[in-house]
Amino acid sequence: MSVQQTIDTKLRAGLAPSHLEVINESHRHNVPAGSESHFKVVAVAEAFAGERLIQRHRRINALLADELAGGVHALSLHTLTPDEWAARGGAVAASPECRGGHR
Repeated sequence: MSVQQTIDTKLRAGLAPSHLEVINESHRHNVPAGSESHFKVVAVAEAFAGERLIQRHRRINALLADELAGGVHALSLHTLTPDEWAARGGAVAASPECRGGHR
């Protein structure tokens, strides 16, 4: 199973999200082709209700502890409740360009 699939599986099991995107953005960074080291996660879950942003991120970091201790170098998190997601029109900001250079 790929790292991307593992992240997706763990987050679905741990959050029961109503919406989940796990996007491999490694190709946008100066890493070897086929790398799975930089990810953007958009997670919409009722489990985040009443939690502050830091609590939401800690929850995901705990679910992905093995991946973060291994090959995942960067994890961009967008953690929203269903109401917050709806208020944003079902979208999050685009990722910025990598400042470390491109291949």
